[in-house]
Amino acid sequence: MTAHPTTPLPASLNWSIEPGRLPYGAALEAMAARVAAIRNGTAEEAVWLVEHEPTYTAGTSARPEDLLETRFPAVAAGRGGQWTYHGPGQRTGYVMLDLTRDHGTVRARDVRDYVRGLEEWLIRALDRFNIRGERREGRIGIWVADRARGTEEKIGAIGVRVTRWVSWHGVALNVDPDLSHFAGIVPCGIPDHGVTSLHRLGVLATMEEADSALMAAWHEVFG
Repeated sequence: MTAHPTTPLPASLNWSIEPGRLPYGAALEAMAARVAAIRNGTAEEAVWLVEHEPTYTAGTSARPEDLLETRFPAVAAGRGGQWTYHGPGQRTGYVMLDLTRDHGTVRARDVRDYVRGLEEWLIRALDRFNIRGERREGRIGIWVADRARGTEEKIGAIGVRVTRWVSWHGVALNVDPDLSHFAGIVPCGIPDHGVTSLHRLGVLATMEEADSALMAAWHEVFG
């Protein structure tokens, strides 16, 4: 894992960017090991930015009928939520924190507040590209509304797992993925709304620019 060279972060937090594309199974193994080490006091908290090979991942609430095709591997993720796609052009942020203590605006031992913090993190990162990301009651993730057409599409997904008050999994931000790949699932179990990306919205940001936005927004939410 390669550390980001700019924007200082708290000494107790390890911020890293994985080069290349990582198989999803390898990320699960690495996260499980890191979470155990954080819990045992032998590793720092971490935010790990990853780009995956094309994969469909199933959360604990995923319904088999929502996997519509099998052109890509389908993996049980162990996180909350339903089906999600990960692939090239999407930045996945794995967040491994000790939730027994406060983190900026996020209160200790409050999973709901932690999820809201992840939402706010994505919203503030998108704001740096003049994109208004929004929450929707009863729908996990971050949405972008086209009020002229009366439509809205998901640009960021959220799925978490907490083991003995240490978090893992996290967020996925669509920078420039192949949006047709989402057709193989019902994303997050919601058939009535599509997905979008920075590039589809006309923001031709690089992955590095997306990473910088995520890093800057982190401070505002998690301290």
